[in-house]
Amino acid sequence: MRIVIAEDHPLFRSGVRNLLKTTDDLEVIGEAATGEEAMELVDQLQPDLVLMDIRMPGINGIEATRLIMEKHSSVKILILTMFRDDQSVFTAMRAGAKGYVLKDADEDELLQSIRMVGSGGAVFSSDIAGRMMHYFSQSQPVSSEDPALSELTKRELEILACIAEGDSNAQIAERLHISSKTVANYVSNILNKLQVTDRHAAKKFVQRTRELD
Repeated sequence: MRIVIAEDHPLFRSGVRNLLKTTDDLEVIGEAATGEEAMELVDQLQPDLVLMDIRMPGINGIEATRLIMEKHSSVKILILTMFRDDQSVFTAMRAGAKGYVLKDADEDELLQSIRMVGSGGAVFSSDIAGRMMHYFSQSQPVSSEDPALSELTKRELEILACIAEGDSNAQIAERLHISSKTVANYVSNILNKLQVTDRHAAKKFVQRTRELD
């Protein structure tokens, strides 16, 4: 299995590389320290799997995952991070990652996770799996079946759901790992498409839609 490691801490990256060298079936073909570098390496090397950190300079790992999956849907991405919060997990899965493993996992768990995702499966540590179940049990997604919502993109529906929960632009940016400026642009597009004047009106629109479901 041909693997790219995307991790901005050289010491941790070296440790993962040395671990993979002990195997006969896993080969590191490239290393990246930023999201942009990860995307470039995927374009150039066409790996089977990317081990992706979340917090990196420039484009973060989740946004890099989304952009990679748009161009290379066959590449498997396994998130390897210290972030264990619900929003990071959920957003990474929405971006197209097939697994989510914490950096404090032991060596056997990491190798097993890589092989499982590389073979087409999905994997989460027990802690992460529990958090995902809790998230989905608490969330109320916005339905896109309403004609008024049909023009919204997947990302716009996601941000509209955050608006409905009362999140500010800064909170949405932190939740989705994008900039506040990007959120503001999305919000403006959403208001225009729904033909409402402000966030409060958009929130009431969502509430009415959910009542009809």
